[in-house]
Amino acid sequence: MASQASLLLQKQLKDLCKNPVDGFSAGLVDENNIFEWSVTIIGPPDTLYEGGFFNAIMSFPPNYPNSPPAVKFTSEVWHPNVYADGRVCISILHPPGDDPNGYELASERWMPVHTVESIVLSIISMLSSPNDESPANVEAAKEWRERRDEFKRKVSRCVRRSQEML
Repeated sequence: MASQASLLLQKQLKDLCKNPVDGFSAGLVDENNIFEWSVTIIGPPDTLYEGGFFNAIMSFPPNYPNSPPAVKFTSEVWHPNVYADGRVCISILHPPGDDPNGYELASERWMPVHTVESIVLSIISMLSSPNDESPANVEAAKEWRERRDEFKRKVSRCVRRSQEML
């Protein structure tokens, strides 16, 4: 199983190198491990995250694409759908099938058709429009809803810090 996952990830990496996608760059953390990717997401234009360079690690399971990768920001990101430790919480990264909590449709969760590109584009979309209905970071979601100025201030600080890390 791991060899199929390895071949698929090698193909996706080769495709991204040949045809880069606007908004992010991706590569391996270590050339000897196809299952750990380093991703840099450029803050989307016309959003609070514009101008930021946010680094993340994408860790693929041995049975990829049957199970989703885990994505964790290593840059500080203040967002309702990012846990305090940096883990990204979006539907397509949740295991396939029915949601045991009943929040998501099976069609919104992980499907093997997703690629590194579709995952990162979903994260970029998440930055553009937070889902505060089922937040990973309750405090950020409350600020997003109730104290937008405070939320904007914290995001601006994250953007500045991400630029200093370049």
